[in-house]
Amino acid sequence: MIPAAFITLTELPLTTNGKLDRKALPAPNFTHQTTGRSPRNPREATLCTLFAETLNLNTITIDDNFFNLGGDSIVSIQLVSRARAAGLVFTPRDVFQHRTVEAIAAIAVATDGSAVDTPNDPEAGTGELPATPIIHWLSEAGGEIDGFYQAMVVRTPATATVETLTTTLQSLIDHHDILRLRTTRAEGRPWTFSVRPRGDVDASSLLRRVDTAGVHGSELRSLMAEETKPAQEALAPDDGVVLQAVWFDGGPGAEGRLLLMAHHLVVDGVSWRILLPDLATAHDAVEAGREPDFGQPGTSYRGWARGLVEAASTEARTAELDTWTAMLGAEDPLLGNRPLDPARDTAATSRALSVELPTHLTEPLLTTVPAVFHAGVNDILLTGFALAVADWRRRRGQNTTGTLIDLEGHGREELVPGADISRTIGWFTSLYPVHLSPGITEDAWEEIWTGGPAVGNAVKSIKEQLRALPDNGAGYGLLRHLNPDRSPAPEADSGVSGGSDDGMRLRYAFVLSAAAIDGPDGPTLSAGWSWPQELIAEEDVRDLAESWFRALEAIVTHAEGPDAGGRTASDFSLGGLSQDEIAEFEDDFLL
Repeated sequence: MIPAAFITLTELPLTTNGKLDRKALPAPNFTHQTTGRSPRNPREATLCTLFAETLNLNTITIDDNFFNLGGDSIVSIQLVSRARAAGLVFTPRDVFQHRTVEAIAAIAVATDGSAVDTPNDPEAGTGELPATPIIHWLSEAGGEIDGFYQAMVVRTPATATVETLTTTLQSLIDHHDILRLRTTRAEGRPWTFSVRPRGDVDASSLLRRVDTAGVHGSELRSLMAEETKPAQEALAPDDGVVLQAVWFDGGPGAEGRLLLMAHHLVVDGVSWRILLPDLATAHDAVEAGREPDFGQPGTSYRGWARGLVEAASTEARTAELDTWTAMLGAEDPLLGNRPLDPARDTAATSRALSVELPTHLTEPLLTTVPAVFHAGVNDILLTGFALAVADWRRRRGQNTTGTLIDLEGHGREELVPGADISRTIGWFTSLYPVHLSPGITEDAWEEIWTGGPAVGNAVKSIKEQLRALPDNGAGYGLLRHLNPDRSPAPEADSGVSGGSDDGMRLRYAFVLSAAAIDGPDGPTLSAGWSWPQELIAEEDVRDLAESWFRALEAIVTHAEGPDAGGRTASDFSLGGLSQDEIAEFEDDFLL
């Protein structure tokens, strides 16, 4: 293994105990890093360029580690997609395993190779569509889902017209099969789905122009907010209407805005990273009088869905059954004052709370803290959450330190052999239960809040619990929804986040969604909480939200100490090491 950066020191800083003082080590500046070898052939040169573009860096060497430079699982999907367009084929799992330009270049296959099983039939993505696990989950939730959407707003050039935008949208709808989805839902019967042939959806019926000439600032924002509701109301998946577009025309010679709204059945967060660049590519081509070129298509969403049905019955997948059954059987007292009631607890009766963690805490949580523990950002955030819930329950007389939650993942794991979904849009999200237990005893709480060693033990424990899940939890949905003979018990009441109909039933005691928001002084962690208002009092939710931030601050404080961090068993390819043995090894070698 080659380090991601080299820094020359006259001597290593040590603590009073003779251990390496990590806090005193200077941090490498990756933005201007030049240490490492230059590309030696065209393939490595291409990958260096793709690494730099994807990670928004100036210079990349063949020795640089993708994840040390800020990459993550979702960004790795973007890298795979860009590489495929450049003629190199590898998978997100390859990125995790090989990590550097040099290593990935050695295993990448040229596009004309046989590594990807892409159907030649252009209509392979049309026809009857099996429900995926996340769609099964939505159907079980019940209630109204017509207005369950995701939306993005993009700028349109001053040269845009209704005609160019209509042609652009038509090319997107014809290229991305799932945008032609039609649902069939009847009371008491399973939902069914089909993808209509190319040309069956007329883009002109989905685009609406709103004149905003001379409208600016807050007035424009208010107008755009008003126009969101009619777009949402126009969504009708049973009629095959899963996309709406509203063009806010700024007038001659002025930029405009385009609101693109899609039903959640056909997009997820990763999909927008594919769809929006395609939108720009298509519009540029239309204005130039060319046919849009989106590159060679990969596996269709329909092909992926059919592959999941087969994968659900494999021996490797059914071997996970005991893991999920044990997870669901863990003790988990109610968080609210009663069980969820589908007749009373709907989106219309939910409440929301938004809080922000300041930059001086957010920045280390996204960078130095995960690095100290050789962990991911999610490992750190979920440790803080597990500590917060354990403390919240403890103060309410519930003597349990673990909590059962549902986690969302991007779902684009390698579940279907030979599939290439790096440029496929659709709702891929995985949803799976995790019982998080930070292992805190009653006498350890004072040490927790002061950032003592118990915090580090909790981080390592949660990290290992999450790493133990096969395929990042995606296999649960396959067993739960696609393999009725080997299905784990249904998950406890859970819920829905995002734009939704007021009639959608809530299935969670609360939903927490968090995102890092860049600001002029650095990033802040924005956390949105929603819950059924009759189930939990707002002051109790605010208490939990504040406890989460308090726990995250304790983790940051602990990570700043000289003895913080270290590795865990999952960091080593050879198994069998206990955490005590790893700690002893680190002490002996000053790691």
